[in-house]
Amino acid sequence: MCENVRVTLWNEHRHEQKDEQIAKLYPKGMHGAIAEYLDAQDGIVQVRTATLDEPEHGLTEQVLADTDVLTWWGHMAHGEVRDEIVERVHARVLGGMGLIVLHSGHFSKIFRKLMGTTCNLKWREIGEKERLWVTCPGHPIVEGLGEYIELEHTEMYGERFDVPAPDELVLVSWFAGGEIFRSGCCYHRGRGKIFYFRPGHETYPIYHNEQVLRVICNACRWAAPVRTAEPVFGNRQPLEPIGG
Repeated sequence: MCENVRVTLWNEHRHEQKDEQIAKLYPKGMHGAIAEYLDAQDGIVQVRTATLDEPEHGLTEQVLADTDVLTWWGHMAHGEVRDEIVERVHARVLGGMGLIVLHSGHFSKIFRKLMGTTCNLKWREIGEKERLWVTCPGHPIVEGLGEYIELEHTEMYGERFDVPAPDELVLVSWFAGGEIFRSGCCYHRGRGKIFYFRPGHETYPIYHNEQVLRVICNACRWAAPVRTAEPVFGNRQPLEPIGG
């Protein structure tokens, strides 16, 4: 996996400001909790945060140019994300920037644009148990995990999850209510790598769970761009002489 990864953590950051209980769980925001963990990890050399209410949502051309991997958490304000910023992020992903989409980010404009589907699903919030089973134990995103991650209380997401079949499926969730869900989905779009990771409902301390944070860190290193020659398109002259 890549080293020296520069990560930008994007969070809508509305729930933490509007709900006192969520603010107690995440006094520095969900992005702040993840940032504190990533800052201490090998291979991550820069961690910055960006939020919806900053100018250009904190995702200026310069910020994105200096970002190897962008994480995305949104929920109540997907529609407020400006289309020109979505286009900017989309172009960077196709150009090689990694994208980690977290929890309710499945309905974000950027994820739906990259998937080309509704990204809809079933859901239920009653605080039930979730068990995330590792389905691809040799994959770098699940490095350091056991057979599963168990979350005592969480929001349920259930199939059908209306996304394209993942290029690699590394985690599948089971919920106490009986549903299952594809919770760790890897995709490639252009030169960029995308990972959708399900856990992260704002009313539970999920981003304080070290195994969840380990997956996010591993995913950042996996999704970072590989330094290769830029692809060349269009009409080309032959490399070798072609006889008549």
